[in-house]
Parts: sequence; structure tokens; C-alpha cells
Amino acid sequence: MNNSLESETKVVYWHRDLPPLDAEPIAEHTVEANSLRVRGTLEHRNELWEQCYADLMTQLGDRLRQEVARLGGQFAHVLDESIESRRDDITGEVWLHGRVTYSLLRRLGAGQ
Repeated sequence: MNNSLESETKVVYWHRDLPPLDAEPIAEHTVEANSLRVRGTLEHRNELWEQCYADLMTQLGDRLRQEVARLGGQFAHVLDESIESRRDDITGEVWLHGRVTYSLLRRLGAGQ
């Protein structure tokens, strides 16, 4: 994908990845998501961690795009993220839980 088309369709900007210069902040919000659940422990199994992490990032990206659309913005600039491992001792399943704080942005003059 060429850079101009990518910048027109990109919605989520992570940390140091800066949104368009003409985007203004509207509000700050938080979204949360969970990765898929797997059997085992995350502490000693890198492949399980990577699998859960990749799924969590997909889930968070999807949630961010949904919230940007729902709230009438055009972009989300992620400011902070927190990822924790979770465990269900009864089922033996583990997963990751993520929370991101983001700034909702809109292009100057859009929606006014």
C-alpha cells in the first residue's frame, strides 16, 4: 500500500506513531480487550505468550476502530497501554487482558 493511501485509511496510531498534523484531540478514552484463552502457563511458554499477545493486539485494534467510529472521531492515538496475564485455575486456561488509553482525534474542521 502506498503511503498516501495508507495515511488516508489508517485509524489507530500507537504511541510514537504520530497522527496527521491536522488532527485535533476531542477527548481521552479507554478500551479493554482479552486475548484468546489457552491451556497452560504464560510464564514459561513463549509460544503461548506470543499467540495470546498477537491476538490481544488484534482485539485491541478492532476495539479502537469500533470506538473511533462510534464516538464520531477519525483517529485514535494510543497514549498508554497495560497488559496483564490472567488465569482461571478451574479450567487451567490463561489469557492476556489489555487496557489502552487513547486520545480520540478528528481532522480540523471535520464534523462542525
